Amino acid sequence: MILGLPPILGLLPLIIYIILAFKEVHPVVNVFVCVLLGAIMTNQPLLGLGGVIAEALGSFLSLIGLIIMLGSGLGAVLRRTGVAENIVNVVMHRIGVNTEAKAVVAAMATSVILVSLLGTLAGANAILAPIVIPLVAAIGITPSTLAAIFQGAGQSGLFLGPFTPPMVTLMELTGLSYPQVLLTAGLPVSVICWVITYFMALRIQRATRDVYTYGADVVRVSDTYVATPEVKRATATFLLTLAALLVYGMIVKGGASYAVVVMFTAAVTTGLAGGLKMGEIFDAMMEGCGRLVWLFIMFVLFEPFLTFVEKSGAFAALVELLKPIIESSGKTVFALFTTLVGVFGISGAAVAQAVLLNKMFSAFLSELSIPMGLWAAILLIGSQMTSFAYPGADMLGQMGLARSKDLKSMIKLGLSLVAGTVLYVLVYSLF
Repeated sequence: MILGLPPILGLLPLIIYIILAFKEVHPVVNVFVCVLLGAIMTNQPLLGLGGVIAEALGSFLSLIGLIIMLGSGLGAVLRRTGVAENIVNVVMHRIGVNTEAKAVVAAMATSVILVSLLGTLAGANAILAPIVIPLVAAIGITPSTLAAIFQGAGQSGLFLGPFTPPMVTLMELTGLSYPQVLLTAGLPVSVICWVITYFMALRIQRATRDVYTYGADVVRVSDTYVATPEVKRATATFLLTLAALLVYGMIVKGGASYAVVVMFTAAVTTGLAGGLKMGEIFDAMMEGCGRLVWLFIMFVLFEPFLTFVEKSGAFAALVELLKPIIESSGKTVFALFTTLVGVFGISGAAVAQAVLLNKMFSAFLSELSIPMGLWAAILLIGSQMTSFAYPGADMLGQMGLARSKDLKSMIKLGLSLVAGTVLYVLVYSLF
């Protein structure tokens, strides 16, 4: 540490990162400032930062950033081939949307499916919104209700897919297999989200039915949508490719990098089946990836940011400081404490939050006999529920896609989901 400062002061870049995140400073600017501060505090030569960043390109966080970008690219291919629209229409019409309750279920199902397939909340619901709004508007669903569905149900799709960034991150951090993470964290948390979102959506619908409505500018579509043979072929190819790669990945125990192969392969096979040329496929992918280049850069910078904090000895000092308190409190208090620190104490990209939580508290796992399944649930809830606890980019983004201005309903939904998932951690920790 510079000037012989105590190691615990190495947490200063982290504290500044959290403050700037809550002030909604651009994430890349935020992390870059913290990287510079961390380099200065740990006596790193500033002219050597280029080498540090080059090394970070091979890190796990950079790989996650690449997976997120490729997910957006795959989404662009699905949209151009008509596969996304076909999946939405099939699900909506199979459920038979003719009541408000069925419309809620249909919108929830389509959002969950699309998010889990694409691995991105914003990208999937951006594809879904223009298709589903006319369908649910015809039943009388309000923008407030649809916004709640988009976030409450849609985000749970990230907890299900084997190649979504949160699931890949949890498998890497805990060492658990996909089925193990799914059964202990992903599926239980998703079920909680579905149940709470369903009843909250119906409640919001009753409260906003005569307050907020989709205007006459929304074209009410009929049931005349018919997928072309090319679209049907592309849809079947996409689903079969994804299923085959999932099974193969589980057999060979493909790691995080396997998700990159999945994204590329699914995009190419789907595009070709949909009648696109190779050049058109990659044009569509690059268009989709381009929207999230900033996120990739942020993850690249996040690696040296955490490395500098670790080099300062701050994490080790924090462990020593908290050790007497946590060891005397036991497993349940530790589980609740770390979950709440993640939900309310750290803000930013959810994957980065999970990595940060793991670095801060993983040293206590063996001493307190914390099962890895419980730790996976803590990391998932602690990193993902922040977007429900505060009106940040995810919440406001889903409101925008649903054309809603009703922030009050979203906050009520969010706090209900936080309470439900934290309760799950409490119950899990008792066994």
